[in-house]
Amino acid sequence: MFEQKRILVAGDFMLDVYTIGDVQRISPEAPVPVLRVADESRRPGGAGNAILNLVSLGMEVVALGRVGSDDGGTHFIEALTDEGVDVSGITRDPNFQTPLKNRMIAAGQQLVRIDYETPTTLSSELEKQICASFPSLLEGVDMVAISDYAKGFLTVPLLSELIDQARARNIPVIVDPKGRDFLRYRGATIIKPNLSEAVAAAGLGVEATLEEVARQILNEVVIETLMVTRSREGISIFTGDERQDYSAKVHEIKDVTGAGDTVLAVVTAALANQMGLSEAAELANVAAGIAIERIGCARISLADLTSRLVKLA
Repeated sequence: MFEQKRILVAGDFMLDVYTIGDVQRISPEAPVPVLRVADESRRPGGAGNAILNLVSLGMEVVALGRVGSDDGGTHFIEALTDEGVDVSGITRDPNFQTPLKNRMIAAGQQLVRIDYETPTTLSSELEKQICASFPSLLEGVDMVAISDYAKGFLTVPLLSELIDQARARNIPVIVDPKGRDFLRYRGATIIKPNLSEAVAAAGLGVEATLEEVARQILNEVVIETLMVTRSREGISIFTGDERQDYSAKVHEIKDVTGAGDTVLAVVTAALANQMGLSEAAELANVAAGIAIERIGCARISLADLTSRLVKLA
């Protein structure tokens, strides 16, 4: 389905921890369940989840981001190295704590999530050093995917320089945005918000139609395509005055965690392989449908995708 392409993924990196066990009683100390832990695993999260999905889809990945000079950062880099990811673009910032999200799970249900994080804006010195590395990091890259989790790595100057350098090399850029200010991503090829993010960014109020929201963003941000993910309603793509809708392929919803990263990875891999937007959206809907049937941030492989496509045929 896909040939191997070289993808640069830039974004906020974090560590996902899954603490899994069973609950058989309520604590005598407070009206809360007692989780008896049976297993615990750690894996790259945030933009790292998009990276893992791209690797599972057969892509060669270059990681661009930041972790702390802590155990979490070490584990993150080692995990990606074991997956064959080029980690030369990962900066270790001694003034930054690697974000950690610990999900407590029992009987297939998430009980609570505990976050350890302090969003910290990248220093101007590190920003300059990282921007200076772009020419070498972009060498041979077929597509750039930006996964913004608003943890402080993707500053406006860094985003501008990365997008400009990619455009100068005719490398398409797709962005999974965060926050209301989409002007941060000006010049990108595609921006992929969910519905609530798109409505907030347009600033037209909840009464505005999706067409009005899309027109506002396309005109203001100066991008070629807006791809809006709409949960059970699927994906809507706006290019100029044209709108195309692609229905979701949902069977059972267990956990929507990481579904946006799955869509980003599949669309990126498809477009890097010269597929059209329509085919990319259809594949992304199928992959997202598989992802939400699993607990936690799921990795969708080519085998998963092929198997589901055969069942849907």
